[in-house]
Parts: sequence; structure tokens; C-alpha cells
Amino acid sequence: MKLTYNKTDLHTHTCASGHGTGDRILDLAKEAARRQMEVLGISDHGPASPGSAGLSYFRGLSLGEPVRFGVTVRYGAEANILDIDGRLDIPDEILQTLDYCIISMHRPVYTSGSAAENTKAYLRAMRHPKVKIIGHCDDSRFPVDYRELLEGALSCGVVPELNNVSLLPDSYRRDCRENSIRMLRTCETLSCPVVLSSDSHGREHIGEVNAALALTEETGFPEQLILF
Repeated sequence: MKLTYNKTDLHTHTCASGHGTGDRILDLAKEAARRQMEVLGISDHGPASPGSAGLSYFRGLSLGEPVRFGVTVRYGAEANILDIDGRLDIPDEILQTLDYCIISMHRPVYTSGSAAENTKAYLRAMRHPKVKIIGHCDDSRFPVDYRELLEGALSCGVVPELNNVSLLPDSYRRDCRENSIRMLRTCETLSCPVVLSSDSHGREHIGEVNAALALTEETGFPEQLILF
């Protein structure tokens, strides 16, 4: 398959996430411009993730330039869900200054419970008005009830992510293809849109969603429900 780049990518990481790259926001923006992207979202891991930046980094994002090299830059975060109560590792006073927030479950930050418990944690976390995307809810290590989760997402104006990294052959997450198909089928039943994301750490893979796009084509997922 020929590699193509999404015009918008809201799930990307810089060196502030603490692993996978030494690239800065500037480096990602330059590459986004080279790939003729229109919108680049910076969503570094929240401070509970080992090695990630402290709260001062996220506090300073509100001062970031809105356009770099002709690319619109949105400043967000991939916040960690901490517990079944849906608490996040970025306080409200900082979340309010961000353009958006992705909520995700990561080891060792979140201790997985049952599907019902994990779903409840997501539903509670997504009540925050800055939460716009559910990150990689495709991992069997964190099982969820997709129908309940997506019904809640619709009511909150939040969209699930079809994560490109999850669908790659060397993904460390579990059963992502099968779970993503279940998610897409439930989304189609509920007319719930999805967003395609690269989850790139560094500039190398920003905008790359070929694996995610291929799965939507394979499953016949309605094009009108794919936001970007």
C-alpha cells in the first residue's frame, strides 16, 4: 500500500513524553509541513507516565505558536486515567488552558479492573469538557464494554480513536485488531464517529494512518463517520 499522510493528526508525541524520540515540537511541525499536513496536534503523555514532562510543561503550552511553517498546531495532552473514579493526572486548572485532551489507560499508571470497571473509569474521565478523544481503547489488557463506552462518548461529544500503532504487526498492545473491529461495528450501529491517529513518537510517523484506514475499508466502515 502506498504511504499517504492524513491532513490532520491529533495524537503525536515529542521528547516531552520521555521515550521513543528526541524530537521537539519544532521538529514535528517542520515534518508536518513537508508532508503537506494542515493540523498537527501535540499530545504528550501526562506526568504520571514514567519519564514524561512535569506539569510546568503542560502549563506552558498555552504560550505555543498557533501556526508553525504554515501548519496549524493544536496543543493538547494524552492524560492518564489514574483510577476507577476517572481522575486524570493533569489538574483542571491546566486542562482548561489546553486545546484538547486525549484520555488513555497505560501501565503502570492504571491498574486494570473488569470491563465494567474500566468502562466506568473512561465514562467518568470523559465528563471533563476538554476531553475530546478516547485513546487506543483497543487493548485487551484494559477490557471495556464497547456499547456502553460509545454510548457515553456520544452523549459527551467525545470520539474514540482508531490507533494506527495498535494495528501494526509489532504492537505491544493485545488483540487490537479484533477489538478495533468490534469497536468499529459498534460505532456503525450507533452512528458514532471515529478519529484516525498515528500515535507517532517523534516526526517519523506523523500523519501515518494506513493500517487504520485499511481496516475501515476492510470492514466497510462508513466514510462519513471518519472525522480525519
